[in-house]
Amino acid sequence: MKGAKRATGNTAMATLAQLAVMAALVATMIYFPFGLALIFLLRLAGLGYEALITFGGSFGILVGLVAWWLLVFACAFVYAAFMFPWGDKEFGWPGKK
Repeated sequence: MKGAKRATGNTAMATLAQLAVMAALVATMIYFPFGLALIFLLRLAGLGYEALITFGGSFGILVGLVAWWLLVFACAFVYAAFMFPWGDKEFGWPGKK
């Protein structure tokens, strides 16, 4: 981007932290609705959802759910990186003039 300065030092860490929080929020918001829709589709197909959640029995249920959330988080992180306002000089609410 023309004229945009690169973030350095603490600013770079702050923007990465903001990006991670934004990705975590997006991942958490879409995790449960898509999971429920997928379980519903598997039920219609006559398949059990335990095999999907546990990656074919490789993990336990809790670890499988965490692994699925991490996969959704990775996708949301890429999405958030494209949508993040990298060119803005100041992040947050605009101040009063």
